[in-house]
Amino acid sequence: MFALIQAAGWPIWPLILASIVAMGIIGERMWALRLSMVTPRDLLPKVVHEYRNSGVNADMITRLQKHSPLGQIFATGLRNDRSTREVMKESIEEAGRAVSHDLECYLTTLGTIASVSPLMGLFGTLVGMIEIFGVNSPTGGSDPAQLAHGISVALYNAAFGILVAIPSMMFYRYFRAKVDALVIEMELQALKLVEIVHGERQDDSSARQGIVQPLAGS
Repeated sequence: MFALIQAAGWPIWPLILASIVAMGIIGERMWALRLSMVTPRDLLPKVVHEYRNSGVNADMITRLQKHSPLGQIFATGLRNDRSTREVMKESIEEAGRAVSHDLECYLTTLGTIASVSPLMGLFGTLVGMIEIFGVNSPTGGSDPAQLAHGISVALYNAAFGILVAIPSMMFYRYFRAKVDALVIEMELQALKLVEIVHGERQDDSSARQGIVQPLAGS
């Protein structure tokens, strides 16, 4: 591996740094965007059960805010449970925009790496080509070792730039699609909560599941 880096020359180091950052972002987002962490399926029945038993209180709001992104949206909506349906929906939409921004954390950086990596590889290719032309002497002679080094710099950097860009772009698009799906799911769950609180919808999920465990047990 070290021999490959030596053959690629100094232009490879920015690409290595970019690949490390990209892998870190991919790992972090894979963990942070899990369905069970963002939109737990059992949260709405638990919130409705506790709301109907004891109403809204400061302890319930605090637990929801710490529970998950969906819990943060529920907490904001329940703070306005005594307001009109429209006011409650507006507060939920505002909280949803903030949560959506948090879910997209680091994705801009990952997209930038995906876009810039081929250009960084092209820069390394140009450096290699400059070295190739630089070894030619006025008399037409050239050093084969320096010529081979210039070729390796050009090819390795181009290949590594593409190698970094492809998975970065794939995961960037995957995470963007996943965030969009999670946001839609949270909007639907929050709308159900609004309709249940204002008596316009029956909580069929809790009726099917029987007695729901309190939120504190989550």
